[in-house]
Amino acid sequence: MRIKDGFVLKEIAGVNVVVPIASQMVSFKAIISLNESGAFLWKQLESEKTEEELLKAFLSEYDIDEATALTDIAEFLSNMKKADLLV
Repeated sequence: MRIKDGFVLKEIAGVNVVVPIASQMVSFKAIISLNESGAFLWKQLESEKTEEELLKAFLSEYDIDEATALTDIAEFLSNMKKADLLV
């Protein structure tokens, strides 16, 4: 899976914000801000990644146990799917 084309992550006034570009500007009617770990996962998903690859990257970036990492990743992916930002 990866982030759908037409969306980028920008830091605006210290806040990570998902910004639609091009044709996505017309249909995307939300503002999504991401915390540090959400921004990290977003950047990972700018190229094709499996959930296993996300977990491995997350565990090497953060001092966190695997169960917590899996929960955090699942919540992030669920939110991105609800916002229709993944392909």
